[in-house]
Amino acid sequence: MGDVKRLVIRNYDPSTDRAGTEAVDGGCEVGQPGGMSLHADLLGDPVARIRHSPAYRMLVAETSGPGGRRIVGVIRGTVKSVATGKSCPGAPAFASVGYILGLRVSPSHRRMGIALSLVRELERWFALMGAEYAYMATDKSNEPSVRLFTARCGYSKFRTPSLLVHPVHAHRLRTPRRVRVLPLDARDAEQLYRRRFAHVEFFPADIGAVLGNKLSLGTFLAVADRGYQWRGVEHFLTSPPASWAVASLWDCGGVFRLEMRGASRIRRAAAAASRALDRAAKWMRVPSVPDFFRSFAGWFAYGLGGDGDDAALAAEALFASFVNKARGRAAAVAVEVAALDPLRRRLPHWRSLSCTEDLWCMKRLAGGADGWDWAKSAPGLSIFVDPREV
Repeated sequence: MGDVKRLVIRNYDPSTDRAGTEAVDGGCEVGQPGGMSLHADLLGDPVARIRHSPAYRMLVAETSGPGGRRIVGVIRGTVKSVATGKSCPGAPAFASVGYILGLRVSPSHRRMGIALSLVRELERWFALMGAEYAYMATDKSNEPSVRLFTARCGYSKFRTPSLLVHPVHAHRLRTPRRVRVLPLDARDAEQLYRRRFAHVEFFPADIGAVLGNKLSLGTFLAVADRGYQWRGVEHFLTSPPASWAVASLWDCGGVFRLEMRGASRIRRAAAAASRALDRAAKWMRVPSVPDFFRSFAGWFAYGLGGDGDDAALAAEALFASFVNKARGRAAAVAVEVAALDPLRRRLPHWRSLSCTEDLWCMKRLAGGADGWDWAKSAPGLSIFVDPREV
């Protein structure tokens, strides 16, 4: 406790703090003690996960004592304008929100109030930036994190989306034959998103910047009509097909790479054997396990939405096509969908790799003139997950 009395919360300094922050991040891997854990490599850039957001800040917690200075905690945050999903006539309602991610405290300095100090300092910055709300995401089984935000920081349990993950195989996934998948250019994609999804919760006001980012791999439209012909975005918006789905792809490998550590030799050998058989006999469609035990990249599908009786079928074809596109470029493709999203029922995924109930918590920072509180509102059918904050 003596070190904590000399605790300083300050901005991250890339010229001096890189090694210290990497040590904190590396000591907080995801997984059970003594079992497998998921290690994230930020490719030498601790700010990588927030760098592509319109406004961001990274803080470190530093102690000083007889042994010198030491970084024992880190936190990252972003601020942006997003749709609240609030039902109102005319234009969609937007709010400025702060997002908390990458909160880490060294195991040797936990239960000393450091995490709380980091959160409070970041919230002060949110307020200075005009944020009306703050939110965070965690695994619902992460009890210390849930207690910190709900019991000590005043956050409410807000949404429970699902992170669905499918591994990439040597063989191609089958896609519904009567669905056609088409690429859209960034301008058409932006217009489609703004006209059809601007009322969806967390839809970013700067969607154009997201779609135009170098890590965005494109936007694709799936139509449950094999003979459908694209005649431009205006024609689509005024005369849409009966059933369709749209989504975009993001290359997370340009920000971080993952590695599963702690796997037994038997598990590694079984996975390698499945890959060898898959490569040798693609016609067998072996559900092979990618080499997650070495550094690998992942892709993220975002902006998933659609309409029509067969929209879920179109979404299935779209996501399967993403997995096929990732062959040789990524080991897995993920998508996060709202708990009530009707498209989720047909999305291909492996339960063993997925998180069926993530937990988002939210807190109101500034009062609204009408008294409405987004943090206490009922969930909608869909949610827009910004790939810049994955």
